[in-house]
This record gives sequence, C-alpha cells and structure tokens, in this order.
Amino acid sequence: MSIMTLLPFIVLIGAMFLMTRSAKKKQQQAVEMRNQMQPGTGVRTIGGMYATVKEVGEDTVLLEVAPGVHAVYAKNAVGAVLDDDEYNRIVHGDTELKTDTPVVPDDASSLTEAAEAEATEGDKIDLGKKDAEESRRDVKTDDKTDGDTDAK
Repeated sequence: MSIMTLLPFIVLIGAMFLMTRSAKKKQQQAVEMRNQMQPGTGVRTIGGMYATVKEVGEDTVLLEVAPGVHAVYAKNAVGAVLDDDEYNRIVHGDTELKTDTPVVPDDASSLTEAAEAEATEGDKIDLGKKDAEESRRDVKTDDKTDGDTDAK
C-alpha cells in the first residue's frame, strides 16, 4: 500500500480526534461550572427557568424557583451559573447598567431633537398635497397641439 491510499484514513482519524477533544473540553468546563454552585447563586436551567440555589448535593440541587417554592433538580439540568448582577437584571428587572460606555438610545428621535430646536419655521418644507386649484395654476399651459414644436 502506498501513502496516498492511507492519506484519507489518516485525515479522517485526525478530524475525529479533534472533534472529540473539543467536546471533552466543553464537558469539562460544564462540570467545573456546576461545581462552582453555592447556596445563594443564581442559575438558569437547561429549560430556561431562572432560580436561586438553596442546597447543593452530590448529584442534585435544591432550587428556589419562586419565593417559598423549592424544587429538586439534577446538577446536569443547570445550564448556566449567573453573576449576581446578571441574575438581578434578568429576574428582578434591574435596568441599571454598570458600564463606562455611553448608552445608545433605541430610537433616533433623541439624536434629532437638537436639530429640530434650531430649525425655524421658514426652514421646514411642506410635504402635504396641494389643493386642486393650486396645482392647476402651477401647471404651465401651452396652446400647442400634439406634434407642434417651436422650430421654424
């Protein structure tokens, strides 16, 4: 057998190795994240429910899904462990942003307010429809018939 016949198999085995290696890394990161859970930590389950951790067991977690409502979940059901700021923003609706970057408005109206204040009434253009008589007066009428020209 030559090296050219073995090359596709070598490439295939290498690709499979790389795929399983990245999957193992992701699984390891998920296990580490779940081991970081402590009572009082905010979490999101794989089903999209937000809750607070009350107790952490070997394979299970006791979550408080609402005030006074507790449920037991498998540790594997926890999709993400959230920071306190992010959890409070999502669950309690805290909208205070703690960033140094400027906040961009959702609409462009605040960007044009200063320009509108400076504009005077004469600067504005009327985009409304004209009355029928005004439009007839504005149209230039010639006494020529179809086919007539000004050429001599």
